[in-house]
Amino acid sequence: MKTLFAAVMTLGVLGSAQAAPVTYEVDSSHTHAGYSLSHLGFSTLSGRFNDTKGTVVLDQAKKTGLVDIVIKTASHDSGWAARDKHIASPDFLDVEKYPTITFKSDKFTFNGDKLAAVDGQLSLHGVTKPVTLTVTNFKCVDSHPMAKKPWCGADATATIKRSEFGVGAYAPAVGDDLQLTIAIEAGKK
Repeated sequence: MKTLFAAVMTLGVLGSAQAAPVTYEVDSSHTHAGYSLSHLGFSTLSGRFNDTKGTVVLDQAKKTGLVDIVIKTASHDSGWAARDKHIASPDFLDVEKYPTITFKSDKFTFNGDKLAAVDGQLSLHGVTKPVTLTVTNFKCVDSHPMAKKPWCGADATATIKRSEFGVGAYAPAVGDDLQLTIAIEAGKK
C-alpha cells in the first residue's frame, strides 16, 4: 500500500512539474491598448482602443508562450469626437482601409517566474515591424476571485516611431515617438 501511495504521489508531482501550456482568452472588458505622445511639446496626448480581443498561450513551467492580439482601429477613443474623427481618417489610422492593429508573438522572456518581455510583430497601417513589449506587471492565479478559473494579467509598454508605420502625420511637431501600452487580463478557455 505504501508503494502504491508513493507511486501516485510521484506521478502527481511529475504531472504538475510538466504542466501543459494553458490557453487564455482575452477578457475584453478588462483589456485595452492605449498610447501617448507629445502634442506640439505642450502636453501629452493620450487615447485608447476600446475593442481588443485575442488569445495568450502560456507555459509557465517551460517559460514559453504565444500571443495573438487584435485591436479594432475604429474603437479609437481620445476623449474628443472631433479628434477621433481626424485620427480615424487617412491622415492617421485610415480605419476604413486598415480596420485592425495586430500583435503576434512566440517569444517570452522571463526574469525568474515573472514575465519580463514579449518580442513580436506589430502590424499597423499595413506595416509589420518587430516590437518588444516590456512587461511592467504580471500576475497569474489558479482561480480568479469572481470568474473562478485560472486567470492572468499584465501591463506592457513599448515605444514606436509613428512614421515607421506610415502614421507619422505632423511629425515631429506632433511627437513621432509613441508610447504604446497594453493592459491585459485573460481567463482560461
